[in-house]
Amino acid sequence: MSAHRYVIVTSINCIITLINIGSGAAQVTNDLNPSPNLLQFPSRTEEVNPQKNQPISLQQALELTRRNNLELQGVLFQVERSHAALQEVEAGMYPTISLSADLSRAQSAFGQLYTEELGEQAQFLSNQRLNPDEFTTTFSGSLELTYGLYNFGPGASSRGAAKEQVRLDELEIERLSEEIRLNVTLDYYNLQQADEQVRINLSSVQNSEASLRDTEALERAGVGTQFDRLQAQVNLANTQQQLTNAISQQQIARRQLATRLNLAQSVNISASDPVQLSGLWQLTVEETILLAFQNRPELKQRLVERRIAQFRQKVALSRLKPQISFVSSYKLQDVFDDRASVLNGYSLGVQGSLRVFDGGTAKAQAAQRNVEIRIAETQFANQRNNIRFEVEQAYSQLQSNLDNVQSSSVALNQAREALNLGRLRFRAGVSTQTDVISAENDLTRAEGNRIQAILDYNRALAKLQRSVTFR
Repeated sequence: MSAHRYVIVTSINCIITLINIGSGAAQVTNDLNPSPNLLQFPSRTEEVNPQKNQPISLQQALELTRRNNLELQGVLFQVERSHAALQEVEAGMYPTISLSADLSRAQSAFGQLYTEELGEQAQFLSNQRLNPDEFTTTFSGSLELTYGLYNFGPGASSRGAAKEQVRLDELEIERLSEEIRLNVTLDYYNLQQADEQVRINLSSVQNSEASLRDTEALERAGVGTQFDRLQAQVNLANTQQQLTNAISQQQIARRQLATRLNLAQSVNISASDPVQLSGLWQLTVEETILLAFQNRPELKQRLVERRIAQFRQKVALSRLKPQISFVSSYKLQDVFDDRASVLNGYSLGVQGSLRVFDGGTAKAQAAQRNVEIRIAETQFANQRNNIRFEVEQAYSQLQSNLDNVQSSSVALNQAREALNLGRLRFRAGVSTQTDVISAENDLTRAEGNRIQAILDYNRALAKLQRSVTFR
């Protein structure tokens, strides 16, 4: 069974308005996909040097993850292996049929001695086909069938454990898919923030250059001072340094996302989506907690692990119970040139066995499985508590960041107005260059705070969606 057949779909009834994340699969170009050769080992600089910059949306990033993520592909292979293990267990419950055949040619040592002692008489007996020295050719064959009639459950329990293992691996696909989806989403928001920091710092450099030009013009007109010019030059140098650091962080964020998406070695990417609120969550915190309990695959995994331990406990205890099997066989034998017909026979019967004493191995194995049951129950309770905390934490962050978006938008408008007034006052000679630089820094912080608030809200929303396994 191929890996692409395993599709885990989670159905969640949740009222949510999505603004810029659509529900359909995004279209991506094939040149973003990596080489199909997993053992590719680049040896030339042009193979790892990014040749182009490709802007992608968040939906395209998620689609590339679905196609290319190596962790997800590894879990898909584990599901295939679990299906094969289930087939192996089920095959052991069918009757076994074995066929054997043997063809041999032999001469006994007694026959050689007989020939040497009788001489000419042995030659006469040989002509009459009575010489024991003659080679004997023999063919024999057998057909055997064995079927376990009753074994007190190890077969059925082993099959149950194998089925639950398949279910466990399928839940792992769902869990890992949601985890990777969250990580890609957060990486994309980090890239958006890095892009915005470059834009903000570039604007800050431009503002600093404008302030420096104003200061130099006032100095040439005789109404400015050298101190004001030096302040403007220092401020420009600081903003240029901040821009350089922002560009470095942008490159790191791009490569982080490209690594997560497992893109081609020669591709560089950038974020194409605008920075804006990605959605509104309209459920109460209590409704969100209950939704998370219903849908989180981690809780289901702990219950499946508990059932697997219960099945394995039954397998261990059944080894001390009687084992009853039906056995039948058919055999034939023929010695060539012996003037006798083919000999054949058959047998039918029932075999029973009972392990009277095994040194306590079965009970020790059952005790281990019982401990595994208690461990799974403990992990379930701990996972449940952690999920509630994750929901409450993300919900609280979502609400606070939404308030921050509103207040930061107001602060940004005020900072822009303050900078305009500060420049007018400085040109009129009623304000200092320090006031202008302070206003420029306030505007840079206000723009950064607004971007930070929006992206922090989007991050909290992504975490809240993850906490309830919302696709």
